[in-house]
Amino acid sequence: MDYAQQQRDPTKHMVGITIVALLHVLIIYALVTGLARKVVDVIKKPIETKILEEQKPPPPPETPPPPPPKLATPPPPFIPPPEVQIAAPPAPTAITQVTTKEPPPIAKFVPQPPPQAAVRTAPVIDSAHNCDKPTYPPASLRAEETGTTTVRFTIDVDGRAIQSQVIKSSGHKRLDEAARAALGLCRFKPGTLDGKPYQSSVDMQYVWKLNQE
Repeated sequence: MDYAQQQRDPTKHMVGITIVALLHVLIIYALVTGLARKVVDVIKKPIETKILEEQKPPPPPETPPPPPPKLATPPPPFIPPPEVQIAAPPAPTAITQVTTKEPPPIAKFVPQPPPQAAVRTAPVIDSAHNCDKPTYPPASLRAEETGTTTVRFTIDVDGRAIQSQVIKSSGHKRLDEAARAALGLCRFKPGTLDGKPYQSSVDMQYVWKLNQE
């Protein structure tokens, strides 16, 4: 198909005619409805303007006060130097007499003999006096109680027990009290210190066993 034939095509002519008709219809509608007048009124509306006040520059800073005048330093007060008096040394005293004394005697150290250790003896039962052995308590015999009781006695210078206490129990209070009471009646030879009697203590032990002879 050549160019001339394309120009003679009625379809393309119809499209162009339709577009031109639509533009005319729009222009007529705008004139009828007053749309063009509104556009002109908007354009003619006065433009508002505002005048801005010019900002004033800040005031200059206040001038600082002048510095105080410098005062001259007063001179130091005059202090007179102290008067120094030098005393003359006393004249040496002449020696008119010389006395000679004998030196004191020198003390001689004499070693003391070492102290002798005190000789102590413990109190013992006086064999001249009868010392009965403790009696077995009947209740302890029936219960077959046995054991060993240790009693500590305080013996005075006369050989008498003035104080006693059980320091090791047999495990049965009746046996301990019987041993303490019986042995407390014994007489003792008091203990001695360097041959002289003195108050001392002694421990006595009694064994409780059944069928004692």
